Amino acid sequence: MTDAPTYGFDTLQIHAGARPDPATGARQTPIYQTTAYVFRDAEHAAALFNLQEVGYIYSRLTNPTVAVLQERIATLEGGVGAVCCSSGHAAQIMALFPLMAPGRNIVASTRLYGGTVTQFSQTIKRFGWSAKFVDFDDLEAVKAAIDGDTRAVFCEAIANPGGYITDLRAIADVADAAGLPLIVDNTTATPYLCRPIEHGATLVVHSTTKYLTGNGTVTGGAIVDSGKFDWSASDKFPSLSAPEPAYHGLKFHETFGPLAYTFHGIAIGLRDLGMTMNPQAAHYTLMGIETLSLRMQRHVENAVTIAKWLEADPRVDFVTYAGLPSSPYFERAKSVCPKGAGALFTFGLKGGYEACVKLVDSLQIFSHVANLGDTRSLIIHSASTTHRQLTPEQQVAAGAAPNVVRLSIGIEDPADLIADLDQALAKAVG
Repeated sequence: MTDAPTYGFDTLQIHAGARPDPATGARQTPIYQTTAYVFRDAEHAAALFNLQEVGYIYSRLTNPTVAVLQERIATLEGGVGAVCCSSGHAAQIMALFPLMAPGRNIVASTRLYGGTVTQFSQTIKRFGWSAKFVDFDDLEAVKAAIDGDTRAVFCEAIANPGGYITDLRAIADVADAAGLPLIVDNTTATPYLCRPIEHGATLVVHSTTKYLTGNGTVTGGAIVDSGKFDWSASDKFPSLSAPEPAYHGLKFHETFGPLAYTFHGIAIGLRDLGMTMNPQAAHYTLMGIETLSLRMQRHVENAVTIAKWLEADPRVDFVTYAGLPSSPYFERAKSVCPKGAGALFTFGLKGGYEACVKLVDSLQIFSHVANLGDTRSLIIHSASTTHRQLTPEQQVAAGAAPNVVRLSIGIEDPADLIADLDQALAKAVG
C-alpha cells in the first residue's frame, strides 16, 4: 500500500477540504445556507448530541461550507483541526475560553494590534482574566512574567502595525518550559509566509477578514490546533482534562486525543458563545484562499519596493519593514518568514502628527480604512484611529507613535503606488 501523496501549498490552497458535492457534482463548494439538518432517526440524533458521532446538528455549531474552510486552514497551517468563527476578535476569545478561569492570566507581547491590547487589557477583565504585557525580545522578562496563574503565552508572528518579527522558537521554548500553550496570531503573515506550529506554537489564530479572504468583503476568524499539547499533563486545564458536566462527565482530552481542543471549541465554545461564522463568509474566504500564494508573493514584492523607496526619501524619518537590510529583524525574518516579511509596516514622517493626517488626506490610490490584507493598498494613522484608545506609552510600545502611519501594501502597480505617495508627501511635508 503506497502512502498518500504530499501536496504542495499551491495545490492545498485550492483542494484541501473540498470535494465535489455528492448530490449535484458541483465542483465549487456550495453555500449551505441552512440553519438545521435532518437526523436519520432518533438514535442518530442522540449520537450527535452525545459527541459519539461527527455530523451536522445546527449551524451555530457546524455547517458544511464552514467545515471545508476549517479543514483547509488547518491543512495549510499544519494543524490537526480548526474552528472558524465570526471575527478575529472572536477567535481570540474562543482561543482563550477553554484555558482560562477567573483569576487566571496570560502573558502577551507589547507589540499587538491596538484592538487586541484593548481586549486583553480591558475587556477580558470582565471574565476575571488578566494580561501581562511584556517585550517579547526580552526572554527573561517573559519568563519572569509567568506565574502559577498563567495559562497561555500570546504574540503575533508579524506584529501589527510595525511588521515586527517575533522569535517564535525562543518564545515557544519559554512556554514549553512552563507547561503552557503558545498562541500565535498569524493574520499578518498567513501560512504562506509563516507556519507557527513548525516553530513550536500550540494554537494559531487568524482574522480571516484580512489576507486569507483578501478582498475586504467579509469578517471572520479561525483557531487552529496543533494537536501537540498534552492537556492532561497538569491540572491547569480542567476544561480539557477533567470531566465535562454538560456531556455526562466526558473528558475531552481522554476521549478525543489530539483533537480535544478542536472538539471543545465546537461543542462548548460555539455552542455557548455563539460566535458563529456564516456560510457565505466561509464561501468568500474559500475563494480568497485559492489565490493566497499568488497574492502574497505580489504583496511582498511590492512591499519591498515601496519600503526601499520610502527609506531613501528625506521626508521620511524611518521605515520599520523587516524586509529591509537595515531592520534589526531582517535576519530573524529569514528564518521565521522565509518567503518574505509580509506587506504591513509603518514609517515615521517628518512633521509629526499633523503631517501624518495631511498625508492620509492627500492620497488617491491608497484607501484610508481600518483594515489590512486587502488587494488594495491601505493606509491608516494608528495613533488617531486603531490605537487611539491606548496611552501614549502604549502607543509607542506598540509601534504606533503620533508621527507614524501604517501601510498595508496591495497588489497594484508599484510605480503607481510610489507616485501616489510622492505627491501626498509633497503636500504633507513639502
